[in-house]
Amino acid sequence: MHTVGIEEELFVVDDEGRLVAGSEAVLRAHRRLEPGDELDHELFLQQVEIQTDAHADPDALRGDLLAQRSSAVSAARAAGLHLAAVPVDVLGGTEPAPTPKSRYEEMISRYGEIARNGMTCGMHIHVQVPDEDAVRVIDSLRPWTPILTALSANAPFFNGRDTSHASWRGHLWDTWPTAGPVEAFGDHATYRAMVDGWIASGAALDEHMVYLDARPAESYPTVEVRVADVCTEVDDALLVAEVTRGLVATILSGGLDTGSWRLETLKAARWRARHDGLEGALLDPTTGTFVAAEQALESLLKATHQGLAETGTTERVTDGVHRLLTSGNGAVRQRAVAGADLDLAAVMADLIHRTNPKHD
Repeated sequence: MHTVGIEEELFVVDDEGRLVAGSEAVLRAHRRLEPGDELDHELFLQQVEIQTDAHADPDALRGDLLAQRSSAVSAARAAGLHLAAVPVDVLGGTEPAPTPKSRYEEMISRYGEIARNGMTCGMHIHVQVPDEDAVRVIDSLRPWTPILTALSANAPFFNGRDTSHASWRGHLWDTWPTAGPVEAFGDHATYRAMVDGWIASGAALDEHMVYLDARPAESYPTVEVRVADVCTEVDDALLVAEVTRGLVATILSGGLDTGSWRLETLKAARWRARHDGLEGALLDPTTGTFVAAEQALESLLKATHQGLAETGTTERVTDGVHRLLTSGNGAVRQRAVAGADLDLAAVMADLIHRTNPKHD
């Protein structure tokens, strides 16, 4: 059984939903409330990170994520603040405040505005993969990652404006020189040469700054998939995690191959997913064509049936996919709350409310 774990980046906000440099206060409160269980810093003081353990049981993963979210929200409230699971600064007007750590300071110094654009919140999924299979997995995932982006799309508004996209976060993130789709590596030596080359060129300070859509993790026997927006609803986050695990399990069983994909097609697919979310067209990797989102997702379910059956999540994933096709992803919900008058204060109030897993 392939275990799966989730990392979520969350914004620290005030009562009005504006980002504040309050992570230190939240972390101090968390240490008081949950001794021995640490929240993590992120690049900016406007952010905190939570992470689950690795789980084989979907119910255990759900319980862990709910507990992590709840304790983080409680700590923020104890500090007189709130947390919002939203990928970008909806209201705008907040100057990024780097966390005072030497590595972060070096990143800001070297990469400047690129690093400041990195004040975004994503969700990273770790799936257990034997080291010898990691490169094959990331090669084979390339045409499927846009579907994960579309499922999680949760960033239609940025700096007080409607971006006309379902997810703006990825476009900000793509300014990093190591971000974006790549050619298939084929083997670990080729992957290693690319990493070493990026570091030697200065495009990355170290291996941790290799911001591929999917990469072998540094410290764990996992593949880390990094294309998802942080989801406001826990159920959406869990769906993306289980779809990712199903894809990886299917690849490892030989059900999906690397294929031959031009970078132009992969770039178009990720843009379309970020622009349309689930309301337009997506790349169907089984045919290589752009089709209605519903059709692409049905192809996903068929293509991953073996992996989903292996992880015991077929019904969960099928129900979750149909739920999002019916009710919409995070971007759809945000636009519904904003209304014709673009009431972004109402959007932030709703995001704060729904970030708390105990909301009614």
